[in-house]
Amino acid sequence: MGWRLRRQGCARVVFTDCRRDADVGKIVPLVAKLVSGSPRYERAENVDYCIMVIGVPNTGKSSLINSLRRLHLKKGKATAVGGEPGITRAVLTRIQVCEEPLMYLVDTPGVLPPRLEDVETGMKLALCGAIRDHLVGEDVMADYLLYTLNRQRQFSYVQRYGLPEACDDIEQVLKRVALALGRTHKVKVLTGTGNVNVTTLDYSAAAYEFIRAFRAGHLGRVTLD
Repeated sequence: MGWRLRRQGCARVVFTDCRRDADVGKIVPLVAKLVSGSPRYERAENVDYCIMVIGVPNTGKSSLINSLRRLHLKKGKATAVGGEPGITRAVLTRIQVCEEPLMYLVDTPGVLPPRLEDVETGMKLALCGAIRDHLVGEDVMADYLLYTLNRQRQFSYVQRYGLPEACDDIEQVLKRVALALGRTHKVKVLTGTGNVNVTTLDYSAAAYEFIRAFRAGHLGRVTLD
């Protein structure tokens, strides 16, 4: 992974988990070193650091800022976070995350290229939560997720939802998900005596649960690329 990023011009890469202080603690010293070593910094009069956080939607930009504040300032959240894209809707004023050195971060809305390379790239981004689910369709996303799990031989969904074996039929999988989690809804059916409420399995809710289980890591360690 590292050599591939270097070939793309990313010489300084830090892999972090916002839940691990040891990972988050690497960021401020690296940023301070990079900024202080920049020729532009030598011409600046300010002694504080102001950094903009940029990335695709729903990848943890706001979570990173809050983790840095918690670690270095012992303070709570300064920017809203959530499991859906679009929580941050505008460029926010700078947020202090460290006193020594004095460092501010600016949270920004997620950005995506105006056009995606192909449909599969869009599906991967959607599964990661970078694109709102309803714009793609939970049923389509669930179908692609099942295809990916089977291709990578990640079969933990079989035991989780009580399937007899691995399956490539998304309708059968969602049926088991709905049964396992009790996802049902009532629909009106026209009969000879009038409308009758019938309880049926809610496949849309099952698809959403299937996708959410993947995002929470309950379906195994899966890398979409």
